[in-house]
Amino acid sequence: MKAEEVAGLGGMVRAQFTLTVPEGKLLIARAIAALPDVRRALETGRILLKGGTTVSAVAEQLAKVALRISGRVTPRGTKAAWDSGDDSPHSIILEKGSWRNIDGCFAEEVASLSLGDVAVLGANALDPQGRAAMMAGSLLGGNPGRALSGLMAQGVKVFVACGLEKLIPGPVDEAIKHCGLTGTSWSMGMAVGLMPVVGHVVTEREAVEILSGAICTVIGRGGINGAEGATTMVAEGDEAKVQAAISVVLDVKGACTSGSSRSMEECRAGCPKCREHRSCAWRKWSKSGFEKRQ
Repeated sequence: MKAEEVAGLGGMVRAQFTLTVPEGKLLIARAIAALPDVRRALETGRILLKGGTTVSAVAEQLAKVALRISGRVTPRGTKAAWDSGDDSPHSIILEKGSWRNIDGCFAEEVASLSLGDVAVLGANALDPQGRAAMMAGSLLGGNPGRALSGLMAQGVKVFVACGLEKLIPGPVDEAIKHCGLTGTSWSMGMAVGLMPVVGHVVTEREAVEILSGAICTVIGRGGINGAEGATTMVAEGDEAKVQAAISVVLDVKGACTSGSSRSMEECRAGCPKCREHRSCAWRKWSKSGFEKRQ
């Protein structure tokens, strides 16, 4: 594909492309891995990566390791992993070219971070003002949730890896008011609350701009035949920048969701996590006659 094949406008070149959700996650991961703050921390500091599929893609870029995926949203709702015996790391620290599992000492590792270090988190909601939030289905948000507020106050550079499929129509603070682990009587999967996440948000749009220098505009969302949740964008700039945008987009086509293979199987009725999940309709009878399913 050549830039001349794309319509020019006033000396500028324009290219249109579509990214599926997994392709967008990989593109975001590559952009975060290329950021100066991240490269600097990789050389002289520490990088904390808190598990999620997009952050797992970042871990694969920086450390060649896929992270254990805990919570996820599937057609059956807000679910956890089935296999509680998966020993893959959910959260890691990168330091001096190697990584270590910090699942058992997340709070302590957060407390040790300092200026010049970097943290990369995911998000489940992104509002039109660029504010993000993360779902929590465990009390206190599990081990990471207990330390996230401290991370925000620690003074480290926080990047939020968040695809545009997470965009919600209203403000995050309004969404927070209407959900929660308690007070939800019926839920497809575990009832969840939202925890605000503050940092530099990187979506597919920012990723294209970081990796190419072109100006990127989102012109459409959604699709069919595997493009459900996809993002269609236009990149504009001089020929070299648009060619770079085309190149980085083509290089992620066909990408799959990142995460350790054992953790990708979702929980079902009878899993070890059932006793912790609040209001899950899949594991109990409901007054509405919802069938008990596995």
